[in-house]
Amino acid sequence: MRLQHTHPWDVTPREAIAIQQQLRQLVRLEDCPGEVCRVAGVDVGFEQRNTIARAAVAVLGFPDLELREYAVARQPTRFPYVPGLLSFREVPVVLDALDKLEQLPDLLLCDGQGIAHPRRFGIASHLGVLTGIPSIGVAKSRLVGRHDEVPDDRGIWVPLHDKDEVIGAVLRSRTGVRPLYISPGYCVTLDTALRYVMACLTRFRLPETTRWAHRLASGS
Repeated sequence: MRLQHTHPWDVTPREAIAIQQQLRQLVRLEDCPGEVCRVAGVDVGFEQRNTIARAAVAVLGFPDLELREYAVARQPTRFPYVPGLLSFREVPVVLDALDKLEQLPDLLLCDGQGIAHPRRFGIASHLGVLTGIPSIGVAKSRLVGRHDEVPDDRGIWVPLHDKDEVIGAVLRSRTGVRPLYISPGYCVTLDTALRYVMACLTRFRLPETTRWAHRLASGS
């Protein structure tokens, strides 16, 4: 896999923030052309008391959602746990997993944030900028922003605001469960992000992409 951009990973938190501020300028929030036939879930788990990062990429056919390919990679954990800087802890091992695939996916659904991030550069945006693959953040909790209550009907969503900006959507993926926080990562609009997430949902709270990747990343 040839990366579109590179940067050092052995950095301090302050240097990591500076890298985010620089790379956020490269985030594209328009829909990039291209047919989506392979959609991937991305997740990272940790082993041996958080000393080993284990990344999984599960590639599903779209729209059938059948598993086509997967890859798992492990690396020593080199960056501390710092809210807002999790991509520096997780992206290096995700890149290793992506590099093991026979064919790259057309779209990434990441377990984390896209632009719904204090510096508008969560893991989905980070991966998208580095790889050039369109990406979406599908997070289980809110990192930043405010929103109204989400009606308890499947498929209903409300905007996620930060100051005067809409940075994502809070989506009720299934009646009676906690909502998901959806945000564009790279080369997708919010409407497109919501459309693909809904298309990847079955009867569970999480998209099938995320469910497969989580299962592989956790070793269960």
